Amino acid sequence: MAPSVFLHPQFEERHMKNFRQPGDMITIVAAAAILSGALVRAGSLLGVAATNAAIGEEVELKTTGVFDLPKTQAQAWTVGQPIYAIAASSLLTNVPGTGNYLVGVAVAAAANPSDVGRVRLNGSLGHPVTA
Repeated sequence: MAPSVFLHPQFEERHMKNFRQPGDMITIVAAAAILSGALVRAGSLLGVAATNAAIGEEVELKTTGVFDLPKTQAQAWTVGQPIYAIAASSLLTNVPGTGNYLVGVAVAAAANPSDVGRVRLNGSLGHPVTA
């Protein structure tokens, strides 16, 4: 079996003329003040801020990986549950309420009560719940 063409980063750059970046770090312009480590939503793009940023400054968002993030305190989570961001507060929840955005999955159990949950970001767009 032939090896995958994606094993070597230089191969991608040399042979794929339209390849721009791996995509796990995306630069946006901050629409509000942002603190490093905060979950940030820009439209349907979700990621964790790598640095602090003031309004109008560029900030990089990490769109993949596992992070400890603020959650709805009065919830218990189990490993593998889908996790959503509440649009109004940016707290995370395991409830797919209308207007919430899919962030990823819980990778560790979280007790009720607890302030933080461990989440693997889904690495794609935060899809809004519509029903």
